[in-house]
Amino acid sequence: MYAIIRTGGRQYRAEVGKNLDVERLPYEVNQSFEISDVLLIGDGDSTVIGQPVVDGAAVKVTVIDQYRAKKVIVFKYNQRTNYRRKRGHRHYYTRLRIDDISVK
Repeated sequence: MYAIIRTGGRQYRAEVGKNLDVERLPYEVNQSFEISDVLLIGDGDSTVIGQPVVDGAAVKVTVIDQYRAKKVIVFKYNQRTNYRRKRGHRHYYTRLRIDDISVK
């Protein structure tokens, strides 16, 4: 069984027991919560597609980690004009463990 969920403006495929790295969510480590924004549920031959969400569907998740990605360097350079700018960026992520997918 799998579900397509939406969080942080993006869509992810969630399967029980798998880990997902999503945009930062305001939860503590080891905290559990439900994601009710389920767009699709697939189970073998049957598929339930929401319009836009599946009624009564929820995905229970647990926060494993709050972390930042590796640094991305943005370097701007113009030839012969002494123009150089070096900036870095580290994006925030939340790692989730999928505990259960339920449909009522």
